[in-house]
Amino acid sequence: MRVGVFDSGVGGLSVVKSLLEHKLFEEIIYFGDTARVPYGVKDQNTIIRYSLEALEFFKNFEIDLLITACNTVSAYALDEMREHSDYDVIGVVDPGVLALKNAIPHTGSNILILGTKATVKSGAYEKKLHELGYTNLSAIATSLLVPIVEEGLYEGEVLQSALHHYFATLSEKPDAIILGCTHFPLVAGAIDSYFDGKSTLIHSGEAIVEYLESHYDFTKRFEHTSLKFFASENPEGLRRVAKEWLNLA
Repeated sequence: MRVGVFDSGVGGLSVVKSLLEHKLFEEIIYFGDTARVPYGVKDQNTIIRYSLEALEFFKNFEIDLLITACNTVSAYALDEMREHSDYDVIGVVDPGVLALKNAIPHTGSNILILGTKATVKSGAYEKKLHELGYTNLSAIATSLLVPIVEEGLYEGEVLQSALHHYFATLSEKPDAIILGCTHFPLVAGAIDSYFDGKSTLIHSGEAIVEYLESHYDFTKRFEHTSLKFFASENPEGLRRVAKEWLNLA
């Protein structure tokens, strides 16, 4: 089975990492729109246009399934992508909500949603969580974390300053934190430490795996997965990051 993974930049590699660890696919085709990252500051029409252009890229491959690893795309362009595809297109919002429900069933729990400005503005997570009965929800647009991850600053003073900037005014520690951007799992350790390890983190990659396994038949596992990485700008840079993040030989 061949899957495509689309992200606005390198963040979707955190989803690829989870797919590899669970050995779900025989081949993964990754496309990062690195020339136009980040999507989280773009308007809805632009996000939709970029996403449909990514579909054109995947026409070069006979994929069986497409994962839009970008939360912003999942919030704004998923319906349009599905309308123009002859294969299933899966976003990360529904899997994230499912993972949260399974991990934190108590609907009165304090849930914190982190994302880009566009994702937070969409209210995508809040709407779906409200439908499930969750009421104690808050969301913060932690957009600075995207360029920090893109720069490879997974720890240190710059990252800690950003976390303090966003979280210092929170009145209580959240029971769960939805990492609503695929860049954020790369700094999950720092976020976890900031909240003294007392918050459950919902990671898009693991949420996608949980969702896939509940909706598709993955009785066969693949010990070796073929990987192909493409980018709209500086593809060699993307491949270097992939090699580092995915521990590729």
